[in-house]
Amino acid sequence: MQIAEPLQTVIDELSKLPTIGKKTALRIALHLLKSDSELADNIVKSIKELKEKIRFCSKCFNLSVEETCDICRNTKRDRSIICVVEEASDIIAIEKSNEYNGLYHVLGGVLSPLQGTGSESLKIKELMDRIAEDEVKEIILALNPDTEGDTTSLYLANILKQHKVKITRIARGIPIGGDLEFADEATIGRAFLGRVNI
Repeated sequence: MQIAEPLQTVIDELSKLPTIGKKTALRIALHLLKSDSELADNIVKSIKELKEKIRFCSKCFNLSVEETCDICRNTKRDRSIICVVEEASDIIAIEKSNEYNGLYHVLGGVLSPLQGTGSESLKIKELMDRIAEDEVKEIILALNPDTEGDTTSLYLANILKQHKVKITRIARGIPIGGDLEFADEATIGRAFLGRVNI
């Protein structure tokens, strides 16, 4: 079936977004087509504002509207702890838990030689500068539990040893509400290795 060129253009552009395939892009495009113009105008306006107003925090590289983000400016946060994450989206997930009250540092990725991402591509030097300048007592490594995340955590742990800081890693294991019978072997193994006293 021949699709009208303007509709096909929208489908092609929407399908470039993560997790949106051609079928989902078609549904979204048709929904926009059926909706009043105000919806499309609001979406376009909000995307433009996103691109124009959002920047990276000059201190931790979180997303921000100001030079420094709300978390870095918050004087009630524990400034002696820095949680190292891959991307700013990880901060959003951690903040939703309401369990962490320290600062963050966004690496901007992980070590991945196959993808061409070396240590110079990440915000590692900036992390070292923060540790040297501030009264940091603990670094929490909260990187994804995959090969690249583990490699990056080991690399960071090795170079952080020169500083007199405690280096910890977030626990891994069975999720709350999860069933052992449905967990994979690696997750169960990690849960046993990371067990704690009660």
